[in-house]
Amino acid sequence: MNNALEIKAMRDASEHVVTVLKSLANTDRLMILCHLAQYELNVSQIEQMTQIHQPTLSQQLMMLRKSNVVSTRREGKQIFYSIKDEKLVTVLQTLHGLYCPN
Repeated sequence: MNNALEIKAMRDASEHVVTVLKSLANTDRLMILCHLAQYELNVSQIEQMTQIHQPTLSQQLMMLRKSNVVSTRREGKQIFYSIKDEKLVTVLQTLHGLYCPN
């Protein structure tokens, strides 16, 4: 494979990659994304599972929305969150395999 093409491909994708990595570079966001890798969740469920209190949780969810790594779906008054791109789930699974003892 031609290395120049691989580097060009990474350069072309670099902005998106950096955005994804920034979304992982915070403990609260990482834990939120780990739960979202398994389930679509509403804010109350995320708060209960992560033990992140509402003001901080809202701030982190807003950052994840701005970063375009999560999708939202409204059902009545509730907003459900899910991971937008399955590649992020693969990244989370890889991190889990590397850093979390079995």
